[in-house]
Amino acid sequence: MKIPKNGVIFSILTVLFLSPLAADAADPILREYSVPAGSHPHDVTPAVDGGVWYTAQHKGELGYLDPRSGKTRHIPLGKNSAPHGVILGSDGSPWITDSGLNAIVRVDPKTDKVRTYPLPIELNVNLNTSAFDKNGTLWFTGQNGYYGRLEPATGKVDVFKAPRGRGPYGICTAPDGSVWYASLAGSYIARIDTKTGETTVI
Repeated sequence: MKIPKNGVIFSILTVLFLSPLAADAADPILREYSVPAGSHPHDVTPAVDGGVWYTAQHKGELGYLDPRSGKTRHIPLGKNSAPHGVILGSDGSPWITDSGLNAIVRVDPKTDKVRTYPLPIELNVNLNTSAFDKNGTLWFTGQNGYYGRLEPATGKVDVFKAPRGRGPYGICTAPDGSVWYASLAGSYIARIDTKTGETTVI
């Protein structure tokens, strides 16, 4: 974030572009792009058209950056939104973990239509990140001590308590199709059984 002389705060999204030529060079190519003031970009994911999706956490919006022109546009996600992670689905749509809405959010990249998949209202999950498994199920973490899954075809959401309470944060799918998450506060990694939802702490 840069603070100009006039005191106005602008958000900066820094994107690192590496090409085969740049990878062999002494220095990578680094460009910075201004985004709307107060956006507080959190996570990014590449769009299928060469653009970049990013979560504008403080604005409750999903941002899109065109690296060629430097132009951005924002899509409001709903009242009280506080988006954290964003990943790309197999259909090219961005999927967002939104802690403010306590929901998983999908945005249609062609129409900007927003669809929300709420978690049980009695659970304060604090959603963080997500990953698709090889069957198309979306798995997600909640730093308040939860992890869960969403079946996009049906909209069914299941939430599980993490074995050691607070901390589930990063999550990914391994090449063999297994799903793993890291607990930031718990200081462990765990493998999720994608059939039963149970975890094995490593």
